[in-house]
Amino acid sequence: MKQEINPKETSRAYAFEMWTKSPQPMVTIVKTFNVTRLYKFSKKRGFKFNMLLCWCIGQAASRIDEFYMLPEQGRLYRYDRLGINVIVDNVKGGISSCDIPYSEEWEQFRRDYDTLTQSAKTTCQNITDDGAMVVGTSAVVGTEVDCIVNQYTGVFNNPFLVWARYKRHLFKTTLPISFQFHHTQMDGAQAARFLNELQNAINNVSI
Repeated sequence: MKQEINPKETSRAYAFEMWTKSPQPMVTIVKTFNVTRLYKFSKKRGFKFNMLLCWCIGQAASRIDEFYMLPEQGRLYRYDRLGINVIVDNVKGGISSCDIPYSEEWEQFRRDYDTLTQSAKTTCQNITDDGAMVVGTSAVVGTEVDCIVNQYTGVFNNPFLVWARYKRHLFKTTLPISFQFHHTQMDGAQAARFLNELQNAINNVSI
């Protein structure tokens, strides 16, 4: 559920005053993650790597209170649940956007991921969840890259993560991930905590 809140009654009061009208309020941080455990799970269990990573993103975000707040059109809203957006290659050769509700229960998230992405692929229709604070993701898996900086249009203020192909080394697998967020929603401290939580979720994935 989405509910408008008074910014002055939240921890984001100063940030809302400072950044809500900024022409470029987005901040981008790039961090290289050790995804060795995720890679091994993907290969051993036959799970999609990107689906596993999306679940870990949801786990990390769910532990940061600021992820449940989002500035939209000069107002601040609080949500009671999260979603993960993925971009799907559809059968017409284009792409479709798909919002997947985040669930702490692994099997529920996996079922929703498989069902909704397959639906978006075959129907070529976007699947949106307006009742969730959606974390955007995009995987550019056609190549390895060192950094991706996403565009900012002002249409969507949602946090956004982008990655390309993971990099295989002798004893580990790494993946640079670009994390973009609206400065009204969170500061560097919360962003750093999220990135640390994401690495912890990857390190401790157990299914």
